[in-house]
Amino acid sequence: MAVSGAVVPGSAGTVQYASNPADLPEGTLVELFLNAVDRGSPRAQLYRTDAGWQPVSHAAVFGNVRAIAAALRAWGFARGDHIALLSENRPEWAWADYALLCNGMLTVPLYPTLPALQAAAILGHSGARLIFVSTAAQLAKVQSVRSELPALERIVVFDPVRSDDPSVVSLSDLIAASTQLPDESEFRAEALRAQPQDVATLIYTSGTTGEPKGVMLTHANLFSNIIASTRHVLETTSEDVTLSFLPLSHVFQRMVDFLLFAAAVPIAYVPVMDDVPRALQEVGPTIVVAVPRVYEKLYAKVLSVTGVQRRIVLWARKVALDWAALRLGGEGIPPGLRAKHAIADRLVYAKIRSRIGGRIRFFVSGAAPLSPQIFQFFYGAGVLILEGYGLTETSPVTNVNTPTKLRMGTVGTPIPGTEIRIAEDGEILVRGPQVMKGYYRNEQATRDIIDGEGWLHTGDIGALDVDGFLSITDRKKELLVTAGGKNVAPQPIQNAAKLSRFVAEAVLIGDRRPFPLMLVVPNFDNLEEWARRQGIPTVDREELVRDARVRRKLEQEVADRLTGFARYELPKKVLPLARDFSLDRGEVTPSLKVRRKVVEATYRDEIEALYAEPDPADAQ
Repeated sequence: MAVSGAVVPGSAGTVQYASNPADLPEGTLVELFLNAVDRGSPRAQLYRTDAGWQPVSHAAVFGNVRAIAAALRAWGFARGDHIALLSENRPEWAWADYALLCNGMLTVPLYPTLPALQAAAILGHSGARLIFVSTAAQLAKVQSVRSELPALERIVVFDPVRSDDPSVVSLSDLIAASTQLPDESEFRAEALRAQPQDVATLIYTSGTTGEPKGVMLTHANLFSNIIASTRHVLETTSEDVTLSFLPLSHVFQRMVDFLLFAAAVPIAYVPVMDDVPRALQEVGPTIVVAVPRVYEKLYAKVLSVTGVQRRIVLWARKVALDWAALRLGGEGIPPGLRAKHAIADRLVYAKIRSRIGGRIRFFVSGAAPLSPQIFQFFYGAGVLILEGYGLTETSPVTNVNTPTKLRMGTVGTPIPGTEIRIAEDGEILVRGPQVMKGYYRNEQATRDIIDGEGWLHTGDIGALDVDGFLSITDRKKELLVTAGGKNVAPQPIQNAAKLSRFVAEAVLIGDRRPFPLMLVVPNFDNLEEWARRQGIPTVDREELVRDARVRRKLEQEVADRLTGFARYELPKKVLPLARDFSLDRGEVTPSLKVRRKVVEATYRDEIEALYAEPDPADAQ
């Protein structure tokens, strides 16, 4: 990888530019799909039934894709039409998606957790003529707002349904009715009309700072990202298998599924996030992509033990951190630490690896920053997490660590074909073949994010080291400026607070305020167990979080984990909340990113009451 750039004044060891030049081929998602089908495998997809995990072959996937594509054409839908997908992860999601790609139609994925009105806004803006939905519940959601969607003509439901509405049909009936399929050569010729610069999909961003925008990604955008990611990190073997549980409406999981399907890696679909632990053990995946919240929950679960077990786990954690620090620093392991690590492996680490299936080669983490301590602990326990970075607008990957080129606290080096530049104000800029075509029906927003030289302005603040590893410090628009003029980056502080097994979620506020304060959603499983031991009632969570002993406990937990931050960055007060942040209330995006301004507005009265109290003696 080539790295170049001038040293940023006053920032020793950093550069302003890094690139990874590569001559990437152009191609389409249709080509990848047909090539995979031609190679063939009896286990392209896996889904769970009462009888266990059942396989779907490449040949069966191809047959279903042809049938769906033929039905859509018979109904009069044409190349260029917008077709929506509202479903949890399951094999049918991919069948519909590939059918649309082969027909030259644009897939408009929607998060299955979206409330009806938010779904209606996307369907209306995109002009979707048909929507695939997974269940009767998702059907009811769409039907509740259908009067607002004059462009929507038909609904196809993956589950068997019976409806008096003639425009609603089940997928099984649709496939069964497609008896007059076009000749296979004719189908392939039509599918291969797709060109690299054709828009393949329209993905609406989560919108942490505004209304969702429709990201237009071309075949070339996604194809280049798949090829570059394969070369850079996701090299596969015939023994690999994966789980698909991050929403396929998110470009991260979808791109990885395109890649792994093309590589003939079996994809086991997990529709419900709560079923992931069982699926990990039953399937024994080797490659899994996830978001930091998954690792945070596993970390909190490991630390949730009590008594003698807790002392053993805390000892093993220290051993893992010490061992990982030396290994990551390229230093040798002293014999004493090597012996401790072997004991800790038998007592703790092996059980962790067994809990996640026992076969993981590596996880890939994206969508939000991962705590360095969590990464270091799992690394020391023999679980490799490769942190990466990207946006929906970059298809999505721009940077990622690899098993052979890894640096803790960073999101890795640029993938092939990608350039990274740090602007004067610290914003990360990206240029490469994965950068989107633009926002649908929003030319001004496109000009605002992509400049005349093709650099996409990510809105994230970061730094490049001399080896080209990128570190993310925060969102540009989320930097807090206190009334005293101090700049505070909330993300690292929040991540540190969440290292406590009593903290599930944390949000730092304090923009134009005399000092920061932190809103905390407790990990109620651990907090209630602690409270019962203290004789504190746990029936009513509102009462629980108001208890002075609970507040002191949470304040201490937060304070203990923020010892490395400047005094002006520290929250002077902590506000425990009785419930988690909600998508329905708009407090989080469908990808579970917290909307700080909405949360602050929701709890305005409680926040103002805290600020009205006398300032702590050390407030700055």
